[in-house]
Order: sequence, then structure tokens, then C-alpha cells
Amino acid sequence: MDGVPRVPEQQGPEESAALRFSVLGPVRAWRGQDPLSTGSPQQRALLAALLLREGRTATAAELIDALWGDEPPSQALAAVRTYASRLRKVLDPGVLVSESGGYAIRSLGEGALDLALAQELAADAEKAKSSGDLCHARALLNKGLGLWDGEPLASVPGPYAETQRARLEEWRLQLLETRLDMDLEQGCHAEAVSELTALTAAHPLRERLRELLMLALYRSGRQAEALAVYADTRRLLADELGVDPRAGLKELQQRILQADPGLAEPSAPAAEPAAAPVRPAQLPATVPDFTGRASFVAELSDVLASAEGRVMAVSALAGIGGVGKTTLAVHVAHQARGAFPDGQLYVDLQGAGSRAAEPETVLGAFLRALGTADSAIPDTLEERSALYRSILDGRRVLVLLDNARDAAQVRPLLPGMEGCAALVTSRVRMVGLAGAHLVDLDVMSPEEALQLFTKIVGEERVASERKAALDVVAACGFLPLAIRIAASRLAARRTWTVSVLATKLADERRRLDELQAGDLAVKATFELGYGQLEPAQARAFRLLGLADGPDMSVAAAAAVLDLPVEETEDLLESLVDTSLVESAAPGRYRYHDLVRLYARACAERDEQPPSKRDAAMSRLLDFYLATAVGVYAIERPGDRTVAHLETTSYDGLVFKDRGRALDWLFTEAQCLLACAQQQSADSKLRRAVDLLWAAKDLAESGANAKQYESAALVLREAARAVADTRAEGRVRTALTNVHLVAGRYAEADDEARQAIALATEAQDTTPISWASNDRGIIALNQGRYDEAEQLLTTARDGYRADGNRPGEASALCNLSQLYQRMNRSHSAVTLAQQGVEIFQQLGLTLRLANGRYALGVALTRAGRLSEGLSQLTDALVIFGNNRQRLWEGTTHFRIAQLHLAAQRPSQAAQHAEQALAIGFIGGDLIRGSVLNTLGKSLSSLGQSDRARACWREALALLERTGAPEVSEVRRLLAPLDAA
Repeated sequence: MDGVPRVPEQQGPEESAALRFSVLGPVRAWRGQDPLSTGSPQQRALLAALLLREGRTATAAELIDALWGDEPPSQALAAVRTYASRLRKVLDPGVLVSESGGYAIRSLGEGALDLALAQELAADAEKAKSSGDLCHARALLNKGLGLWDGEPLASVPGPYAETQRARLEEWRLQLLETRLDMDLEQGCHAEAVSELTALTAAHPLRERLRELLMLALYRSGRQAEALAVYADTRRLLADELGVDPRAGLKELQQRILQADPGLAEPSAPAAEPAAAPVRPAQLPATVPDFTGRASFVAELSDVLASAEGRVMAVSALAGIGGVGKTTLAVHVAHQARGAFPDGQLYVDLQGAGSRAAEPETVLGAFLRALGTADSAIPDTLEERSALYRSILDGRRVLVLLDNARDAAQVRPLLPGMEGCAALVTSRVRMVGLAGAHLVDLDVMSPEEALQLFTKIVGEERVASERKAALDVVAACGFLPLAIRIAASRLAARRTWTVSVLATKLADERRRLDELQAGDLAVKATFELGYGQLEPAQARAFRLLGLADGPDMSVAAAAAVLDLPVEETEDLLESLVDTSLVESAAPGRYRYHDLVRLYARACAERDEQPPSKRDAAMSRLLDFYLATAVGVYAIERPGDRTVAHLETTSYDGLVFKDRGRALDWLFTEAQCLLACAQQQSADSKLRRAVDLLWAAKDLAESGANAKQYESAALVLREAARAVADTRAEGRVRTALTNVHLVAGRYAEADDEARQAIALATEAQDTTPISWASNDRGIIALNQGRYDEAEQLLTTARDGYRADGNRPGEASALCNLSQLYQRMNRSHSAVTLAQQGVEIFQQLGLTLRLANGRYALGVALTRAGRLSEGLSQLTDALVIFGNNRQRLWEGTTHFRIAQLHLAAQRPSQAAQHAEQALAIGFIGGDLIRGSVLNTLGKSLSSLGQSDRARACWREALALLERTGAPEVSEVRRLLAPLDAA
């Protein structure tokens, strides 16, 4: 909340002086943006009564009854007339009118009253829901609910206001229930749990909210808690009202006990029209000049048609590269769209390359395309695959899995549901794919090849040179991709004849003969395009193919080529025209994986001496390192770490704006980390390690932690292999941070110990401070306080000696957390304040959030709850703005602890649920603590069964980590388990 009243928005400058009113909160009025005085409470009550009449006249007697009920004052009529007169002076002429001895408010513009606008939005939402557009319906309801600004008619006296207040609050709850129901329909289970937990605490006897909470918990994998909600509800209803839960709640409990598969997928209430789920349409565009393949089209179409009424049909198309597997599969899929009305999914699995797509990553994308919220997507491959099949159950969806590596990559991605079908393309035959219909795709027949060539080049040019055209397609080995490349070259050169092209291809015959030898067919086909490139194009093509990563920006490509950005972009665009490079997005380019392999072969053959290739990759590494260092420096002014990183010979990008710097870092994350992992040899090793240091935000955000760790592991082994103690010490420090964020304390401590030993041997002081700081955090969380103090003091002193003030502030904040645990509250607050002061002096933002977080926790422990909440709330906003999701979740956890200490269990439960939905630093250890806090909050709210379920899960997690909190959770559980 920003403190600004939520009022209907203006539609244009011509309405800037229009009157606006709100009743969904305090009764207020504005002319344009200027607030108007609405007078005394009774005068506001009169205004509210007239506004709620929606233009109808209210008699004087009705208004007196509305303001005072059965006991009006002796001068009530005169008072009403006085209030009306005062309001008339404030409002525009003609708005408050007198007629028939009463009053009415007329001539208001559209959307002038927040209640009227909310009613319109609710009606539009209902229409959208009825038409199956749940996304739009949810957005409309959220906009309508956002118009509420606290209690309706707040502080307005009188029986009429009291009645309307209750009516409006009931309507708000109904709208909330409708929107929450749609949340669950669209898979937003984790987010819904937090809101429903708070709502059930505020409205404990409202059974519909309890039912939605049970369903949200069950779909979030928290079955024990879902059943505990029912037990708490049954006990509450019996104690308060002497009744049992209604039938719907009982039925839901039984379905949860039986693990009813129907609960795993969203399903609209029976009385409502069936809501249409998100309908993906991801198929790539079919080529307009698709030619031939009639028998294959018929065969595959028949297989797909048989998906109806039987378990999914799988058609696996195998063939050499360039044979047209994808083109055929996409064409058939488009023809079959009508048989799959619930959508089509598509993914390039990149199986022919060195970095095939991971099934869990693909499933995450598929689940999002099917309408699942990010927070509702499970972490593990097995859970994602199960949720994927559950969502597809009852739907008819076609899944096109292009360029698969093997059957193992494909299996988790198969729908497995009746009515769904999968098309798979691969360079290998999927003999290990049970039940698959295998199709081996061969080269085109001469007739089909000539038809394709003619469609691209044009009938006029081919008709007069039919023999030359046959020579061309024969030279291409009748491979569709080779034919398409050759024909595109001819079509783009109007001065060439077909004979010219045939002659050029004849010169390449030695290579084209290799088309009969498996994968070499692809390489020989690409030679047709590569051989016709200008020298600058050819150099760009082969050098840019050396880099790993999903794509490449123009700026990074310019570094590889050592050319100006403008010239580089022109070259890349010309390569796009040749179809050798694809435009991934404006300013970004990528290779098909087979083309990349061919480009690298060209580089090894043609880019001589090899030092030219090394120099190109060295420039790319320099570009990423220099730019990442710049981003690090913007994020951490005064941090001396950048002064100890390897120097670069090639400049990076320079950002003046923090937002743009962060955008670059997270956009380039995959390419940057791929570069670091790739450059692990010779003189590039130390720069690659330092690139990980400069990009440490990628690990802490949680978004790229897995790829960051993979790169660090590769670089660690490379450093060990060449006995580079400096590089190994630094990369082990980076790995320490990865393990620490994930809550793997044993692994983190081991890496940090070795990092300190290696850095000491290499006389590299910076990693010693980092690793000591991390080891101190580990010792703190494991209850080894004396050791933690020694390590954190070492880190602080090391940072101070280096003049690294942000590092010093970080160590002070960590010492603050240690002193909290040691019950030295005053010292804890003082140290955290010192850390915050340093961050503020340096103008830091993200680091300031860490400081405010530490200070907020220290103030909470010291009992200064209001101050602590202010600090934690500020930290939460900064973490959110800097995309630090894990820190957001951790801060929600600390806010939950604060609210619990302040005896606000409802708010505590809501923030704890938000932490569980987002994630947090510290893995299982912190999850156990969050669940413990949630259990305490629920217990305070009288929800003892759900509290017990939370504590049982917390105990299992905390026992595994050996946390000191174990004894407390056991104590909390003991009386409940004994009951």
C-alpha cells in the first residue's frame, strides 16, 4: 500500500475536473485530483446514502431513518437540510438536487463512483468467465477488488451505513471467493494458499474459504495440511455453532483421503459453464512451398487420427540431418490441428548438439504454456512430469518434440493420456520408445526434389533448363535442406541461370559425394551455402559458431569478430538471409545446432593458425568479464573485489542506469555462464573463474543457480588439473556461495575450507575474506557460535584491510545475526546499524536491502517490532526490484516471525505462506523454520490440526539438518500427539 486512495481513474484530460466519489473505504470526494471536504460524520452519512441510491430520490424521512434510526434528534429535518446545503456548495451545480421533498445525486460521469465501477468490472468478469476466458476474468476481478480501500463506509455512523457496510463486505468476500476459485482453475495454488490462510483466519466460519484452502494445499502437495484444515473446521463448527461441515466440505475431505485423481487437475464447479483452459498454439509456421512426401503425410496423419479413443499415438521420425524431418512433422501437425482442439505444444530438444535440452526445463516451459503459474511448478523432473500429465488428462493436445537426442530425453515429455498425441523427430531411431510408430524418412524422390526446387526458384527459370535443374537436385543428393539452400541462392541472384548454379555445384562434387555417408550429408549440404559466402561473411559464420550458449547478442558477436557493432549486425543480417543463421529476437542471433557443428568444422579447417580461434574466444570472454565487472561495480560501489579481478584487453558495455545493467546480466545469463564453462584452458582459465565472481548475483537470485554451479564445477576441475591454486581457490569460493544459498552446509563448508587453504598458499587474500564470511554464516546456523565469531571477525578484518567497505558492512551484518543468537541484542542492533550506514554512504541498493534485512531481524529480536517491520518491508521492496526472489522469500519469513512476536498470527501465517510459495535462501533448514513459524501462527489461530501437520514436516526437515530448532518443534508437537 502506498497510502494513496484507490479511486476510479480518469479517462482523459478533458475530464480532469470531473467529480469522483468513493464509498469502498472512507467516504471521499474529489474534483479532478483535488480532494473535497465532505464535512462531519453525519454529513458524510448523508452523502453515502445518496450515492448508494444510484440516482434515485431519497425522501427526508428515509434520510433521517438512515442517519439516526429509531431515535432521531428533535431537529433532524433541519440537520438534513443543513447537510444538504453544505454539500451542494461543495459539489458541482446540478449534482445534488431537491425534488419531492427529498434529495438525489445526479449527473455523475461514467466511473465517477468506485462502487459503480466495481459493479461493472464484476459483471464484465462474469461474462469473460462464462466465455471461458479465465485470465481476463481474473484480471477484471482483481481490478475491481483493488478499488476497496479498507472497510467500506469507514467511520460513517447510522443504521443504514451499518447495513450497507455488511452488504459490501459480503459482496467483496464473494468476489474474492470467485477470483480464488479461478486462481485454482489456472494452477496458482501456491499463491492462493497464502491469501486463503489469512482469509480463513479473518473469517473462520466461512466454509467456502476453507474448501478452497484445502484444495489449494492439496494441489501444492501438502495433503496432510489439507486434511488438517478439515479437522480444524469440523471442531470449530461444532464448538461455535453445534453443526457439522456442509456436504461439499465432507466430500472434498473424502476425495483427498482417496487421492482422487480428479482433484489434481483444475475443474470448474458443476453449476458453472466449463471454463476453457489455456490453449497453447506453439507450432512453428509451416513452409509455404512444402512439396511431396504424400505417403508419409498420409501415414502420419492416420497415426495421429488414431489418438482419439486410444492411448496416445507416438510417431518418431528418424533420418539424417537435412532430410526434412522438422518440415514434415510441422506440416503434418498443422494438418492435424483440428483433431487437437485443446492446443499444440512445440519444443526443439537440441538433441544433435552438445547441450541437449533438459526434460525438466522443457516441462517447466510446457506447464507455463498450459497456464501454470511459476510458483506452482515443482522442482523435480518426476513431479513436473506428473503435473504435466495431470493437466493434460481429459484434454486433446498435440505435442511436437523436435530434434530429440534419445528415448530417455523424450519419455518424461510424453502426454501419456488418451486423446493426446506426440510427434517426435530425431537423428536416431527411437527403438527404445515403447509403443512408438517409427517412420524412417529418406531423401526425396527426383520428382519431389525437382518440384521443391521449382517452387522456390520459379517455373519460368526452371522450365527452360530442366536438365540443369535435375543436375542441381542430384548434386544436392535430393536432401530437402540442401535443395532449399541451393534454390534460395539462385532465387536471390536474378542474373544467374540454373546452369550457372549447376556448374558451381559440379565444382563441389567431391564434397557432395559425401552426402551418402550419414552425418556428412549435412556437412556437405551446408558447404553449398558456406562456399558462396563473401570472405567477411564466411569468417563471421565460422568464428561465431565457436561459442557455446543458446544465442548471441550483436555486442558479443562484435567482440568475437573484433569489428564495430554496426558492421557486425550487417554481417549477421546477411547470414540470416542465407538461412545459415537465425534471428532469435531483435539484436540476437542463433545457429541451428547442426549448423553450429558445421561452422566449428569450418573454423578448424579454415581459421588458421589456431591462435586466431583462441583470440576470438578470448575477446568474447573479455567482453563478458568486462561488462559483468561493470554491472558488479554499479551494484556495489566501493566493493574492492573488482580491483582484484583479471584485467581484460577487450572492453565491455558500459551502463549508467542500474536497471539496464541488471537487464543485461539476466538476459545474458545463459550465454555468459556457457562462456565461462567453455573457457577453462590455458590463459583463459583465471578470467573464466573471475567471470563467475563478477556474476555472483546469478547464483544468489536462484534463477540461474544450476547452470552457475555446473560452470563452477567444470572450472574447479580444470584448475585442479593444471595445479592453479589461485584459480582453484577462487572457484571454490564461488561454489561455497552456491551451496550456501541452497542450504547444503556440509558441502559449502568443505569448499570454503579448501578455498582458504588454497588462497593462503597463493597469497590471494580476497577469497580468504569471502570464504571466512561464508564459513562464519555456516557456523552461525549450526550453533557453533564461538567459531562463527572468530570467522566473521577474520572476514571483517580482511575486508577492512583491503578497504572493501561493502564487504566490511556485510561481515558486520552477519556478526549482528550472530549476536542475536547469543542474546546480545544491543550489540546486534548496533552492528547492523553500522552496516546499514556504510551501505547508505556508498549509495548501494541491493546490498542496502541485505543491511536492512539484518537490522530488521536484530530489531525484532530486541523487541522493537515497529522499527523492525519498517526495515524488513523496505528490504522486501528492494529485493523485489532487484529480482532476488530467494531473498524476497527469506524476508517474508522474517516478517512472519515479527508478526508472530507481535501476536498477529493471521499476518504471520500469510507471510510464512508467501515464503513457502516463493522459496528462500538456505534450503531445507530454512524451510523447516518457516514451517515451524507457520505452525505456531496456525496454532494461535485455533487451527491445531494444520499446525501439527506443519510441525511434523518441519521436524523431518530439521532433524536431517541437525538444526537446534529440533527440540522446540518436538516440544510443540508433544501435547498434540498425546491428545
